[in-house]
Amino acid sequence: MSLQLLPQLLIACVLVLGCSHLAVSHQESGEWHCELDDEARISAQFRPGIVTLDGHADDWTDIDGFEFPLRPALDPDEDKEYKAGKMIVKALHDGTDVYFMLQVDGDYVYSKGDDHRCPSVALMFQVGESATYHNMGGCKESPNTCNITSCRGYEVDIMHFSIGNSIPGRLYRGNSINDGSKDERIGLVDMYSWNPHCRNVDGTSPSGNDSTALNDWKGAWWHSSFSSHTGFIEVDSPYGSSGEKGTYYFELSRPLRTMDRLQQDAQFTIGESRKFSAALWYPIDGNPWHGSAHYTVSCDWVAMDVAPAGYYKAAPGRSWDAAAAFGFVVSLVALVVSIFVGYLVVSKTKAISFSPIHHDPL
Repeated sequence: MSLQLLPQLLIACVLVLGCSHLAVSHQESGEWHCELDDEARISAQFRPGIVTLDGHADDWTDIDGFEFPLRPALDPDEDKEYKAGKMIVKALHDGTDVYFMLQVDGDYVYSKGDDHRCPSVALMFQVGESATYHNMGGCKESPNTCNITSCRGYEVDIMHFSIGNSIPGRLYRGNSINDGSKDERIGLVDMYSWNPHCRNVDGTSPSGNDSTALNDWKGAWWHSSFSSHTGFIEVDSPYGSSGEKGTYYFELSRPLRTMDRLQQDAQFTIGESRKFSAALWYPIDGNPWHGSAHYTVSCDWVAMDVAPAGYYKAAPGRSWDAAAAFGFVVSLVALVVSIFVGYLVVSKTKAISFSPIHHDPL
């Protein structure tokens, strides 16, 4: 083995081991069942220049989203829902990148250096045409036999954002797996999967590594209970008071199209739809979470439309925004006034009697 390759392999091993907890004890409690919400769907509108990737939700106010109940991924019963609230998922794109905002209510908890005692989120996308939501791709092969050939067509793309080593409001970005970036080790990880036990960080596989694979994700997070908006630094940890009521915000982005050559990244096309899911891990009652104990927005794929420019479809229950409503009212008032003025003119004309002019001869 070349000495130059040794550091790269060590980094890859650390990343894979760091993410392996997500598949530990991935056993369902009983027979799988799924009751879908037929209205569950989001639309990534073309809205360039709207959001800044800083974890704050202020610039997402006018962006429609969908509110999902969060239920255990392995046992999606209504009576086992995440008690603190639902997850709102919003998306948009600017023609180059796609942006996501995940917001979920939860008491503030943060334990520096311990991802399992902090909330984390994930996004999962269908890549292969045969890839199922259930069992993270659904390939039947075992960890010893799953590979790019035996599980071809069952690929799913996964982004996992753990915040135990990150600072709220600060931007974290993805890099090539081979450069040893600290950001990769912080917890903004790009992976692909064929099933829960056959998962790899992008650029790695059971047969070896590929140096061309990139983690193109960027992300930031925030909690609404924070009193400061001027910017935190590491010495400010834990950044807020434990147990404070509020909402977590996770803001993420990546290019619509990536330079993936290995069928490991989902590719977004304007005017088409992509299947996705979102998940939350939360340390309930202060207990550290484990990999399979996460909540998801649905028990199957959810559709996400990547809308072209000029297309707008209002979310259910929202027929127009304030500007559209104001414009309609102004137009209606103008129409009524014009009709009233016309009526007055016509009425006045009818009230004037005609008197012929007689010319007396000289």
